[in-house]
Amino acid sequence: MAWKTTKDPQFAGLSQYDLQALFASLPSPAYVIDEERLRANGAVLSALAERTGCKVLLAQKAFSNYDFYPILAPCLAGTEASGLYEARLGKEEMPGKEVHVFCGAYRADEFEELLQYADHIVFNSIHQLKAFGPRGREAGKSLGLRINPEKSTQEDHAIYDPCAPGSRMGVTRDVWDREMDGDTLALLDGLHFHTLCEQNSDDLRTTLDAVEEKFGDILPGMKWLNMGGGHHITRPDYDLATLEECIRHAQEKWNVTVYLEPGEAVALNAGYFVSRVLDVVENGGTKIAILDASAACHMPDVLEMPYQPPILGADTQPGEGHPFRLAGPTCLAGDVVGDYAFAAELQVGDQVLFGDMAIYTTCKNNTFNGMPLPDIWKLDEGGNLHRLTRFGYPDFKMRLGSRER
Repeated sequence: MAWKTTKDPQFAGLSQYDLQALFASLPSPAYVIDEERLRANGAVLSALAERTGCKVLLAQKAFSNYDFYPILAPCLAGTEASGLYEARLGKEEMPGKEVHVFCGAYRADEFEELLQYADHIVFNSIHQLKAFGPRGREAGKSLGLRINPEKSTQEDHAIYDPCAPGSRMGVTRDVWDREMDGDTLALLDGLHFHTLCEQNSDDLRTTLDAVEEKFGDILPGMKWLNMGGGHHITRPDYDLATLEECIRHAQEKWNVTVYLEPGEAVALNAGYFVSRVLDVVENGGTKIAILDASAACHMPDVLEMPYQPPILGADTQPGEGHPFRLAGPTCLAGDVVGDYAFAAELQVGDQVLFGDMAIYTTCKNNTFNGMPLPDIWKLDEGGNLHRLTRFGYPDFKMRLGSRER
């Protein structure tokens, strides 16, 4: 299948290349991370920090390919972790930078080790702040508490809505008033909220208004405010001016250092996923191309979020072209990527190139059905591909039983 270059943001980083020559011999399935696009995203984030004085962290839950941390480190204040292992990764692979960690609940048997890596520790409940906060304070750590402003800005992604009724994420004001006491409040340096998912800054402004309404009396006593992630800062249509207004409002009103911890924005449109057609079957007039790549195993957000990823040279809207449903080879009936229209009929052996595949892929993939983990490749700024990993059968087996057998 012939590929044409495109100005679509998901593939804009490839516009200078002959894609047939670039990817023709690449074993598939394979993730390709675009070094030049990462640098471009980093430059946007660095410039934002320079203009406003805010600090930007990499949320490793979205992108944790540490081979690229040396590229990102000069652009960022540090990393954000969701637990012990990510905190250690940030400490080891972005040395000299800040390490922040938030976890829904910390384990007593891990907390001492966590203190070796984290600079800032954010708690999800006042109970845990009381239980672990004194040890964190004695170790010289900056402590925070996640708050829940109870202002939902989500529409289609309920699974990612931390402000949904009954959410376990963050302390609501009524719980704060019921459980907070003076000694516990004295442990706190900052507040943290995270309510967004792939959203623009108008939703941040809505959230910040709710934070001010609910917790505006608390913030003057804090040193920092972490506005979480989900900010699509590097998206072409992102409203940077409104984001900067939100940052400056917090800085001026409460005299706090503002942190942002985007994950998606750091690696947005900086990755591709190369796959091939293994077979074409038909059922009830629907042509189905079975790939060597699996939605369930290799891009699980497709099923979990859910969403339909972009494909170079294909349209997700009904219309002219040749319609195909793309699916994986696993036994899961729902291992379906989606329906697309292609300029030409798909044939066995054709390559299919997915876009925006650096985020929530390599950090979430799995080996269900014994599916191999795709290797990770780097596309350098000279247009050369470098293999970074060599996954195989041992990576599947080691997760299931004794290493000695």
